[in-house]
Amino acid sequence: MRNDRPAGPDVRNRQAPDKPPRKRHWWRWILAGIVLLVVLVAAGGAILLSLQSSAPPLALPGGPVAAPAGRVSGTWDAAAGSVAGFRIRESTLGMGGDVTGRTDAVTGTLVIARNQVTRAEFRVDLISITVSGKKQPQFASGLDTKDYPSATITLASPVTLPPALTSGATITVAATGYFTLHGITRPVTLTISARRDGTALQAAGSIPVALPRWHITQPQGYGAFGSLTSHGTAEFLLVLHRDAHALPGDGKVR
Repeated sequence: MRNDRPAGPDVRNRQAPDKPPRKRHWWRWILAGIVLLVVLVAAGGAILLSLQSSAPPLALPGGPVAAPAGRVSGTWDAAAGSVAGFRIRESTLGMGGDVTGRTDAVTGTLVIARNQVTRAEFRVDLISITVSGKKQPQFASGLDTKDYPSATITLASPVTLPPALTSGATITVAATGYFTLHGITRPVTLTISARRDGTALQAAGSIPVALPRWHITQPQGYGAFGSLTSHGTAEFLLVLHRDAHALPGDGKVR
């Protein structure tokens, strides 16, 4: 029997067109989260650097001093109040500041005879240095304090003292010495300010330190975006007292 119905489209084997795949944006969110985390860490490091207190350079204490008492000639020992440390510049995201370390573990002696400092040697315990009151492993690692736990400064040649020292005035002298750090000794030149304060002798100064000169690996900064310069400054404030065998006198430099 003949079927006269118009033939329609044959849909028996036709499939519906595929829907476009749904775009997935999860990887973009992860990438954005990582970028945000990096920015927050970097910003936190910059804020930490800006808020971190930097100790002022070591210098003679301010305020009035007592009249000099006793002779200047003799052997002077480092006593309580002596401080030493370092200062090094750090930069984080364009924000700069000084990182300063301090220790009061300073020992040594200075000998004065006939108007001259004839001998001086002082030792600083590097292991005890703290930054903002805390130990910093990156500096201990950079200085290799496990093998080289101390630094020393030794006078290379006598230094003549101006007569004004006997009156309690502050004097400034230039000295040459040998600075031993990281097991390496190098000649250095330093400027020292000194004065009498009662029975004490106070002296303060600094030594420029280019880290590669002492074969020191540049310490790592705070955070991935922080960097430290390759040069710094060693600073010291010495409070000295005559040893027990010193004889009393008239206070003149001899």
